[in-house]
Amino acid sequence: MTTELESELQTAVERRRNFAIISHPDAGKTTLTEKLLLYGGAIHEAGAVKARRAQRKATSDWMEMEQQRGISITSTVLQFEYQGSQINLLDTPGHQDFSEDTYRTLAAADNAVMLVDAAKGLETQTRKLFEVCRMRSLPIFTFVNKLDRPGREPLELLDEIERELGLQTYAVNWPIGMGDRFQGVFDRQKRQIHLFERMAHGSREAKDTVVDIGDPRIEELLEPDLYYQLKEDLEVLEELGPELDFEQVHNGKMTPVFFGSAMTNFGVELFLNSFLDCALKPGSHNSTIGEITPTYPEFSGFVFKLQANMDPRHRDRIAFVRVCTGKFEKDMIVSHARSGKTVRLSRPQKLFAQERESIEEAYAGDVIGLNNPGVFAIGDTIYTGQKLEYEGIPCFSPELFAYLRNPNPSKFKQFRKGVSELREEGAVQIMYSVDEAKRDPILAAVGQLQFEVVQFRLQNEYGVETQLDMLPYSVARWVAGGWSALEKVGRLFNTVTVKDSWGRPVLLFKNEWNLHQVQADQPELKLNASAPVVAGQEPESL
Repeated sequence: MTTELESELQTAVERRRNFAIISHPDAGKTTLTEKLLLYGGAIHEAGAVKARRAQRKATSDWMEMEQQRGISITSTVLQFEYQGSQINLLDTPGHQDFSEDTYRTLAAADNAVMLVDAAKGLETQTRKLFEVCRMRSLPIFTFVNKLDRPGREPLELLDEIERELGLQTYAVNWPIGMGDRFQGVFDRQKRQIHLFERMAHGSREAKDTVVDIGDPRIEELLEPDLYYQLKEDLEVLEELGPELDFEQVHNGKMTPVFFGSAMTNFGVELFLNSFLDCALKPGSHNSTIGEITPTYPEFSGFVFKLQANMDPRHRDRIAFVRVCTGKFEKDMIVSHARSGKTVRLSRPQKLFAQERESIEEAYAGDVIGLNNPGVFAIGDTIYTGQKLEYEGIPCFSPELFAYLRNPNPSKFKQFRKGVSELREEGAVQIMYSVDEAKRDPILAAVGQLQFEVVQFRLQNEYGVETQLDMLPYSVARWVAGGWSALEKVGRLFNTVTVKDSWGRPVLLFKNEWNLHQVQADQPELKLNASAPVVAGQEPESL
């Protein structure tokens, strides 16, 4: 029986690829997501987010606020089959204010696709998310988008990635022309030119003409200056560029680069094909019983995201679990590492934006949505067999802080419930004043929109109107040695001390300059930009 299960697990892992897309707002992430689904046959016609009324709403965005604003706020998981492989696309919020949720989603990804706007190059949000990928040594694939518009020189973009991110680049394909003259791409692996035919808004798959590099027809199909430019660029790449090294890619040291336009579908299919060849399959994870391979026969996984009220008709809460080992089966009974309780996993779901399907089984690399009756918190491990726990997911440094006030005392119960459920879900970090008289929670967020979503949801889902009093801080640091380390240094200037939901000391600074001052005055005080990971400990409630 074991050998049968082992070979079933091995086959399932071989077939799976899982990735998240990281990008700055407006680089075209939702459009690229739609086009990948289009090629994967998961949808038949793609709709851009900022669409004309006649076009379909983007399939991957579901929250009312997202559709009003044309942005992706929440992460969803999209699963589709492509050429015999099962691809799990962890869709992360593209809006700059939702990077914390994006950080957490990257904990469940095996690969990252970095989407770069050809005109703007690397932008701040992409850099922040790249750092999180680097922390986890994730393989990074780069897709340079929007070549159907005027942009920067491709060689200049490669140079920027190498110089600023310290990442070697290998151009898998090369663009022919740009803007109105973008004709197609040259596939360096197969030495073929793909010339594309423009489609209306790219809502269907692009048709292309494939020509070998030595084919005499090229002279007729391509304008002479574009052909000479291509030959010149290729000479530079062959002379100066490195060879494609899979080991370097898998260690996050080299990034394969693809050029294209998601809006017109140019280059999307070529990207998908190369990605399947190059990407890492689901791998091992560190746990309290050592490193565990995905073919370990017992089931295990961890919660990386919680989402409430995905379906407004049923006040439901979904826990997203990344399967790490073994085989998940519907209705199985698992142990919950933090509480020691057993939980029956009934009604598991595969989510495709708002559409859901019930699933019977899942394997390492898959993501399942479980109904959460208030049992799960972010970072929780569930398992069968021998007890084990995976490393938790850290909280990242917020940049905005505000007291959240409930002006209506009769709504205190709903207010408390709403705040604690939104904190559990990771919609926002909650901190408290060390002054016991001040019981209003302090919301700590990575961006302004997180505050708006919290207030919007407290009103819509819990019937509570709230007020925000902004605080003048922009940097948070956790004290490495806890309260005793803080007591040793005595009085600190230019900072205020608060505590997080686990009662640990956090220092808030007005700006980086104040932080550097305190570090210079107190060199023995060790401060961390991300919170220590908590396992097996309940957070404080209001």
